[in-house]
Amino acid sequence: MIIDGSGKPVDIHDKEIEDAAHTWSKALCECAGRNEAYADKFWQRLISSEGVYSEFVCYMLTQNFECSYNIDGVTIVDIMVWQVDLFKAGMDMGRPERDDPDALLLAAFNAMLDMEGDPDTYLTAYRHDTGTDYPGKF
Repeated sequence: MIIDGSGKPVDIHDKEIEDAAHTWSKALCECAGRNEAYADKFWQRLISSEGVYSEFVCYMLTQNFECSYNIDGVTIVDIMVWQVDLFKAGMDMGRPERDDPDALLLAAFNAMLDMEGDPDTYLTAYRHDTGTDYPGKF
């Protein structure tokens, strides 16, 4: 159960909450430099996943991660930290996401949706691909 910033329980399927989440998802995509077609696809993917959608609504309402949903123990925060590590590795490559918190947040939700759809591939990457430079990496 999601609790909003005032401590009240929230029904994530309430029409008002869903409308707000849809609007917020479009705004997040726009702020991250994505077009309307991208935003529409992201929304469809988001509402097809009860767990990721719940995490998204919680973040929208509280600006905190609930972390009640996980894929083989990996939460949205784990994914965000993993992606920040990967983005740091790309700093010298001019990756625009590295300085864009909206793009990082959107990428984390997308990665969790991807991980949910293909857990073996993404869990392997999560567990082995880091942004840390180490001898022999390149």
